[in-house]
Amino acid sequence: MLSSPLMLQMPSSMTDDQFFEFCQLNRDLRIEKNRFGDISIMSPAGSETGNREGRIIQQLMNWTDEDGTGIAFSSSTGFTLSTGAKRSPDAAWVKLERWNQLTPTQQEKFAPICPDFVIELRSASDNLQPLKDKMQEYIQEPGIQLGLLIDRKNRRVYIYRPGQVEECLENPDTVSCDPILPRFVLNMSKIW
Repeated sequence: MLSSPLMLQMPSSMTDDQFFEFCQLNRDLRIEKNRFGDISIMSPAGSETGNREGRIIQQLMNWTDEDGTGIAFSSSTGFTLSTGAKRSPDAAWVKLERWNQLTPTQQEKFAPICPDFVIELRSASDNLQPLKDKMQEYIQEPGIQLGLLIDRKNRRVYIYRPGQVEECLENPDTVSCDPILPRFVLNMSKIW
């Protein structure tokens, strides 16, 4: 398992379709591209992190089914940000009204939209600062309303909102996502 992402510099001539095909040919890897065109390749999550990530997406999917105003996505979903970066948050949610403005072709590939809500989960091998940098990238995007960075190692949750200073919760039992996701409360007992 890689302790940090392998960074590749690619020719700028790689089109979005070629990058999508590259990712499809390497489905076992977690691949992202930053705004400069550099590609990061991360090993799949370890079993423990994968289980915790599953618990997060389970809670988000259950809430999404009950709420009905948006759709949720797992970590295998890529989004194209306004900077051209291609990112795959560990969990994400997009309001239906924004999602439905995309064409079926845009929805099929790495949708050109930043989710309204993203979660990143720090695995044991992740360095914290690159994840914080990624959250700062998300929070500057049009459409984003809320982001959570869950640091299991230190039992902290960093909360990101547009135009606000990062907030840090120490060992919370729950994290409320109101008012962006009304009545969605992330139960941390299954995630720690």
